[in-house]
Amino acid sequence: MLNLGSMEKNTEELEKKDIINEYRSLSRAITQKTSPEERKNIRRAFNLAVDAHKNSRRKSGKLYISHPISVAKIVANDIGLGAKSIICSLLHDVVEDTDVTLEDIKTEFGEEISLIIDGLTKISGVVEADVSLQAENFRKMILTISNDIRVVLIKIADRLDNMRTLEYLTQNKQERIASETLYLYAPLAHRLGLYSIKTELEDLSLKYTEPSTYFNISNKLNETKDNREKYIKKFTRPIKEKLKDENIKCSIKGRPKSIFSIRKKMIEKE
Repeated sequence: MLNLGSMEKNTEELEKKDIINEYRSLSRAITQKTSPEERKNIRRAFNLAVDAHKNSRRKSGKLYISHPISVAKIVANDIGLGAKSIICSLLHDVVEDTDVTLEDIKTEFGEEISLIIDGLTKISGVVEADVSLQAENFRKMILTISNDIRVVLIKIADRLDNMRTLEYLTQNKQERIASETLYLYAPLAHRLGLYSIKTELEDLSLKYTEPSTYFNISNKLNETKDNREKYIKKFTRPIKEKLKDENIKCSIKGRPKSIFSIRKKMIEKE
């Protein structure tokens, strides 16, 4: 006979191991960029976030703490921010979603970090309260809601992780969040020079706002992938040889246009 209590305990242990492994992955990524003291503070933030979110779960069923860790990875690896931003990423939802207060954050980590968390909480409130403003006015308001640009950068990382897990929400929420991302976050990412993040936000948004178009283009790109890669190698070979003759070390990469930009060009060119 199945022992449900034992099964639940095993599941909990596996989940805890997964979270520890995710955190270790983050730690490895930032070891060269942070001091021992900074890593100690990041660990304290992680422990506080784990305790605050406790057994809260995302719509996917995963423990909620996996989301702040993912945001911290984006902030560290893709955007290149430092220890304080990583701490804020780990704590970005605690004031909004748990019993932890801004005063608690200030006491534990200082005023600078509490101000960034406050800015992140305010942006969430603004986005939820009024998405009817003209896009340009909305983006200006987001950029001026805090004196610290790290607030906006962390919020973009937060949105990227949410878009990566959008499949677990209802269709109505998927369409609303994807439209909001196209309308607000992708242009913000572009303005701030986060071009790869902007591209991913656009593609993920198209996936949920126009799924048939997205998968049609995606399938055609996959069908022509081998030929495209051969063409890129053939095209770049003489360039590499010429640069080598000039004793110039180089790396040449080619990629297809993003799905969103292909669709945009199709519309423009009819």
